[in-house]
Amino acid sequence: MKPSTGSLLPLATALALVGCAAPGPRLAPGTDLQAGCRSLTGYTIDPERIVWPGLSSGRARVESATWNPGTPLSTDGRGPTPEYTVRPATPAHCQLVGSIAPVDPKAEPIRFQVNLPANWNGRSLQYGGGGFNGTLVDGLGLLPAQRYDSASPLAKGYVTVGTDSGHASRPGESPMGFALNDEMLANFAHAAYPKVRNVSLELMKAAYGRAPIKFYFFGSSEGGREGLMMAQRYPQAFNGIFSRVPVINWTGLQFAGVRNGMALMNEGWIAPAQVSMIQEKTLTACDAADGLADGVVSDPVGCLKRFDPASLRCAPGAGTDCLSDAQVKAVQTLRSPYRFPYALANGVTEYPGWGIGGEAAPPAGPGGGWLAWWSGRAAPTLPPTPDNGIAWIFGSGVLQNFFARDPNADPRQVTPERVAARVAEVSALMDATSPDLREFQRLGGKLIILEHMSDYAQSPFAGARYLKAVQQRLGPRQPEEFMRLYTAPGVDHVGGGAPARVDFLDALAEWTETGRRLLPDELVEQQSSPPFSVIRSRPLCEWPLWPKYVGTDVNAASSFVCFY
Repeated sequence: MKPSTGSLLPLATALALVGCAAPGPRLAPGTDLQAGCRSLTGYTIDPERIVWPGLSSGRARVESATWNPGTPLSTDGRGPTPEYTVRPATPAHCQLVGSIAPVDPKAEPIRFQVNLPANWNGRSLQYGGGGFNGTLVDGLGLLPAQRYDSASPLAKGYVTVGTDSGHASRPGESPMGFALNDEMLANFAHAAYPKVRNVSLELMKAAYGRAPIKFYFFGSSEGGREGLMMAQRYPQAFNGIFSRVPVINWTGLQFAGVRNGMALMNEGWIAPAQVSMIQEKTLTACDAADGLADGVVSDPVGCLKRFDPASLRCAPGAGTDCLSDAQVKAVQTLRSPYRFPYALANGVTEYPGWGIGGEAAPPAGPGGGWLAWWSGRAAPTLPPTPDNGIAWIFGSGVLQNFFARDPNADPRQVTPERVAARVAEVSALMDATSPDLREFQRLGGKLIILEHMSDYAQSPFAGARYLKAVQQRLGPRQPEEFMRLYTAPGVDHVGGGAPARVDFLDALAEWTETGRRLLPDELVEQQSSPPFSVIRSRPLCEWPLWPKYVGTDVNAASSFVCFY
């Protein structure tokens, strides 16, 4: 189901209702955007128009303003996720690239890109980042989870915005080294995103002579964490937020990742052939429990109860069709919570264990199963190698740079007990775990979270725990007014393995601006080349529901019901 935006308030009416007329435009009256685009080069914004309470900033400056007449659809994109494969067509727009100067002269500037469409719909959409950021997000691509055959936000008339969050990744350097600088760490944690939002606001006023009627934020993984941070710390910044596979409990994820890696050292490592065997045994036990043997574990919670890895135990060296005691313990460790000896920010005391299914999904950048994120192609080493799982590579680097603040520290020795004070500092900065969304709700904000249930980059159960915390804080029914948590069974971190594509932008805008909650009801898996044919679809179920097969067409969402 794809709700129409035809019922959204007309731009002129909405502007009048919210009273957001801005001072006179920076462009000369009567100058159209194409003619005036280049004149925005050198445009500056003073710090007082950028900062939020508790933040500081230098001046922002537009370093280049380029008119882009538009580009056609491309399917030969290169990048780490499916969203990069398809580069959607772009309309005519003015492309602004610039930076926000730091306060600390040793810190790097915050880079930003703002794309101003010739046919503006009066709204803004900011993209989140990924990984440790450090690359300028251009705001020209598909949104997280977006269908390949739908128009990009820019083509829909949104001003689109992106940032590098205040540091640049460079070949040969650690992508985590920026954390040794306090201002750069704070920008990455939360401060860069509202600053860039305010810069984009001033640029929209300069170009169009008015502010947008609504601000939206879409992010995945790290970008999903950023979106939740905006709802929690800056509830007035964005009206609608979509957060896919968000790294919610960031601190917990890093320590859990190192623990999981240490469980694989020595006799605990699980070879690729054994990973395939574990997936086969898992599917034998759980695949048909949803009524259809299709290679997808639709009910991972039930499967975790149904299939015990200890059933695969055998004598060491017996072969690839069983597991040693150390290997069984490693799997049990992965699926167990990581418990801290004290509370992190917002009273959190543990990180949830991981799910089940999709273990042998082939690695492809940040996509895939255990071979990508956990077991890798070789046992974890120090220093890590590219054959190690990404969680070990990332986690060990984070413990060194963020917590020990020593790039040469042994991450195995960086324990919560030894760096307790620093853990408290980083958790307060990084963790998007505050359940107090009362101000976001009061202001009419809307939040959608999508978890992929075969995600081994971060635990999909973190989203469920966060929803429960919000329910406990606001009341069990209150979050229903403004918040939704959906799940995609069998899907890895970046959207591979099962139906995962869904358009939320139109629906989120409708819900935010009119109160009508006409959210999508299905996920699709598509070919990544025109005409982007749908291979199969599944219903989009709210947690804790999952899709159960009850029909006749195995590839149609209509043959399933959301079941609990």
